[in-house]
Amino acid sequence: MLTGSGSINSEEFIFFIDIITDFLKKKSLMKAVSSFIKEKNKFNALSSYGIVIFQKDENPINDYDIKDSETVLNTINNAWETREKTQSYLENGLYEILAYIFRKSRDARKNYRVIIISDTPSKLSEDYYNALYDLLIKAKKFSAFIDIIRVGGEKFYEDDVKLKVISSETHGGMFYCQDEKLLLNILGSLTQNKKEFKILKNDEIDQVLIEDKVFYERLAVDLISLSPDDEEICNICEQELCPICEAHSDEIHKCFNCSAKFHSCCAAKYSLAKNIGIRHVFRCPQCETLLKIDEEFVNMVYEEEMEEEYPEFESEQIITPVSEELEIEQEPIEEEITISEDQIEEEINLGGLNPPISAPETTKKVKVGGFFGKEIEIKLKKDSDPITVIPPPIKKAEKPVSITTLKPPRKRGATSIKLCKICGTTLQNTKNCPMCGAKVD
Repeated sequence: MLTGSGSINSEEFIFFIDIITDFLKKKSLMKAVSSFIKEKNKFNALSSYGIVIFQKDENPINDYDIKDSETVLNTINNAWETREKTQSYLENGLYEILAYIFRKSRDARKNYRVIIISDTPSKLSEDYYNALYDLLIKAKKFSAFIDIIRVGGEKFYEDDVKLKVISSETHGGMFYCQDEKLLLNILGSLTQNKKEFKILKNDEIDQVLIEDKVFYERLAVDLISLSPDDEEICNICEQELCPICEAHSDEIHKCFNCSAKFHSCCAAKYSLAKNIGIRHVFRCPQCETLLKIDEEFVNMVYEEEMEEEYPEFESEQIITPVSEELEIEQEPIEEEITISEDQIEEEINLGGLNPPISAPETTKKVKVGGFFGKEIEIKLKKDSDPITVIPPPIKKAEKPVSITTLKPPRKRGATSIKLCKICGTTLQNTKNCPMCGAKVD
């Protein structure tokens, strides 16, 4: 069974030196970088380093995945005098670095820590920055973090907002170095690992814009066919025959980088659970190479899973919502009313105090308007077909009606009854209330 690593222990620090003025001396820069690498190697021997410096005529010197500090320092020393001294190439340098990160992220995962040391605002148009911002959003999914150190004697710069957006969007920081001696301390503070971002959170993974789909599909690589010498056993289910579809036609394919093998069904199930935000694009659970499988097949597997987990509810009953009953304010009974015995029975049945005994009935609770809709109760007679519940016409009253104001019409042969003024008990042919003993007028 394949098990992917839960954290990213490998880190690469890339220094982008965008220094134009003479405010920061070469000696101070090299001393701070050397101290940073030395301190970092104490905590993580897997760390590597990179360096990017633009020369004249937009010619960048770049070197990546360096294991020793001497190579980094020699590159700074050799390129210092020939570096670009007329304008900042902040956007161009970040384009170069992000392109490298995207290329490397296809084969393996690690934290990329970009440290920009700049002293001059860029003069490029907003179009360059907008294009860069789109790449920064994608870079977050490849564990890229950008810290920016602005060196110089000024307190404010015209591109401060732009730099803060770049750093904050990639979970980095923005620092101001107004004395070249402070660079050593600022770099020292960046040696700490960004542990809280070692694993991409699910809510971030799910946020892949539709317009970025092609970008991620082009980065990912298709599974390839097995070689004649490869063992035909899936590394996920550890079986030769796929246990999901049990079809001999489900061939096994493998990752081009580490030869991890997958049934189509097993790969689809894994991709649905561990994708990067697009259902058919995922990282190899063994080497973390970015892989992709057929999108239509994955969508078909997804739909089958949803049908099994949430089967459609089919009902032959046609239910019409019943409006809420009109609330009747009950007041103390003070006056005598006279109604017939037939009317008494009718009023009791309508009020629901003692439902009439008739054909056996059952009740059923249903929800109207979906799962979170209002729950209502309907009555069904036994051995009867499903019924349609139709609400009776409701007459709206201008204000709550008191039961004491109701005076049904008298019928021939009506029996005179009285209600106790104390407890409300029905009285008939008696001078004293049998419940409370009050005297009846």
